[in-house]
Amino acid sequence: MTAVAPVARTATATYDELLERARSGELGPDPRASRIAVAFVTRQAVRHDGRGTGYRNEVLSLRLAGAVGSCAVEPGALPDAAIDDCAGADVARLLDHPLLPVRVAALDAYLMHVRPHTPQNGAHSFPLPAGTSLEKSRARARAVVELLDLPTGATVLVVGVVNSLLEALRSRGLGYVPCDLKGGVTEWGEEIVTDALDEAADRCDALLVSGMTLGNGTFEPLRRHALAHGKQLVMFAQTGSAVLPRFLGHGVSAVCAEPYPFFWLDGGPGTLHRYRLDGPGSQSVPGSGSPSGGRR
Repeated sequence: MTAVAPVARTATATYDELLERARSGELGPDPRASRIAVAFVTRQAVRHDGRGTGYRNEVLSLRLAGAVGSCAVEPGALPDAAIDDCAGADVARLLDHPLLPVRVAALDAYLMHVRPHTPQNGAHSFPLPAGTSLEKSRARARAVVELLDLPTGATVLVVGVVNSLLEALRSRGLGYVPCDLKGGVTEWGEEIVTDALDEAADRCDALLVSGMTLGNGTFEPLRRHALAHGKQLVMFAQTGSAVLPRFLGHGVSAVCAEPYPFFWLDGGPGTLHRYRLDGPGSQSVPGSGSPSGGRR
């Protein structure tokens, strides 16, 4: 396994707790004095060469100073008025917005501003080479799957079906159960379950989960399952890339963070940021204290 720098940042026990700490200004500058300058939505439709199926992505992004926070949404689900709500608004107001994706994107932008993805904050950069969309997708998948510490033959619950991730798991001799709220079948005709906890989690040795679960409210049950059963939970995060490292040692064992701009936006080189606990079985991180998609 490629070495990844151990994390050195404050962990948090639950998502709601992290949100409350941000609201109160405990994690950084007063969010009432921090304003979102730009709000935008990125939409894409993709069909890779050699793949039989395509997919669509839609992501809300908010810019706070030099930081961009993001949350993926189901295509067409975000009202146009949400963009106007966000532009020029203070972070505190958006952390209380009625739409969950807005709250997630605002929290992500705030935490990215407070603790960017740097070695000093526990991140280990992983370069993505230039290439086609499929080449970059496969490179990202290898970077994500390397964070799993499992023997050959183990089974992984994959929440948020990404075909390149399934390929990477196969290449390591790992089995998987694909799960996605949309259901359907994988590129290879395998059934995709729609309920991770009721249908699949108990028969899997580890969890590989999209940050999109922050935006649809399914992250916390998965985190609690991993924590209760001592399972590895590796997050791959375009949504909430600055949020999810906060849960290392509290159910999350590793994060592959990918802030905006995402790998699928251009053919040039890019950078991922990987985080992990100090070692196998660790349940805390240095200096910690208890008081987030598409088929590619």
